[in-house]
Amino acid sequence: MSRKVILYIATSLDGYIAKPNDDLSFLSIVEQEGEDYGYADFVKMVDAVIVGRKTYEKVISMGFDFPHADKDAYIITRTPKQNVGSVKFYTGNLKTLVDKLKSENGKNIFCDGGAEIVHELLKENLIDEFIISVIPILVGNGTKLFKDGRPELKLKLVSTKQFEKGLTQLHYKRTN
Repeated sequence: MSRKVILYIATSLDGYIAKPNDDLSFLSIVEQEGEDYGYADFVKMVDAVIVGRKTYEKVISMGFDFPHADKDAYIITRTPKQNVGSVKFYTGNLKTLVDKLKSENGKNIFCDGGAEIVHELLKENLIDEFIISVIPILVGNGTKLFKDGRPELKLKLVSTKQFEKGLTQLHYKRTN
């Protein structure tokens, strides 16, 4: 089985992954004790993570340890930085990195955002599957999950799941 790049991300119903000023507070409306929306099972299927520098810094700024330090983590950045354990600050070509990872043996590759990384991966047709959790809110403004200027991409619906707090999770595979 070849490795797949899987985007696993949450968005508002109107397509925003953050409100202005990188505000993620709207995500809390679906928090529920004992419910992780399949996240723990998902991360067991991956051993590499690709994430943008802004997303990485946002997580760190919230007082959390980087949650994927136990995996090969690639922080995509334009500014070289010293690697920290398995966390690598990658300044090279994103397609080259993904092609390299896909050629190696291992589990799937998790794209954890942000919008810039998703856009670059889509421009190169490098995302194989999309698991998108839709939060029941229209935030009106902020950081769009899917930026304009990417190629058309046909998808096949794999599954949908509905949860008690109104979150709906959509799972798609690329058809081409």
